[in-house]
Amino acid sequence: MKTILHLISSPRQDASVSIQLGRAIVEKLQQKYPGSKVNEVNLLNENIPHLDAPHLQSFFTPEEQLTSDDRDNILYSDKSISELMEADVIVLGAPMYNFTIHSSLKAWIDHVARSGKTFRYSQEGPEGLVKSKKVYIAVATGGVYSSGPYAPYDFVVPYLKSVLGFLGMTDVTVYRAEGLNIPGIQENALDKAIADVEVGV
Repeated sequence: MKTILHLISSPRQDASVSIQLGRAIVEKLQQKYPGSKVNEVNLLNENIPHLDAPHLQSFFTPEEQLTSDDRDNILYSDKSISELMEADVIVLGAPMYNFTIHSSLKAWIDHVARSGKTFRYSQEGPEGLVKSKKVYIAVATGGVYSSGPYAPYDFVVPYLKSVLGFLGMTDVTVYRAEGLNIPGIQENALDKAIADVEVGV
């Protein structure tokens, strides 16, 4: 039995290919691990506050010195970090927008990437503190970015692998539904991506 955190970052709701692919990954995980708990979080519904000076000040204030305002400022961050730490598996839905991730996902990352909580610095350099997690990334793109002439335009997968790895999550598998706007490819893109999914933790 596993605890699965499924993060949604598409505004397209049921029409979203990244959501459908993410849910297909979750379904295969549930088949492999019956009784698993799924926490599906739609980041578009979270109204995630973008970081401002009060947030940053609160992040770097020692626990014993936090004011009530400081605690309000870190409420979403603490909640999201708790959900992340409790999960054994993270399924991360990541549609491409203008070659990168949706702003809701970036805002979530800004709240969970906290020094002393999810990473720390030592004399040997940075150390990720979010360990022993398996991550699946469900990517949806209108074009083909896994290879070919447009591969350099993909700032979704390289960025997510970098930031996840920085936080300690290095066991990352990527599944892509790509070519969703290309005739001749779009018709089978999602089915092909789902057929490729293999899960194991």
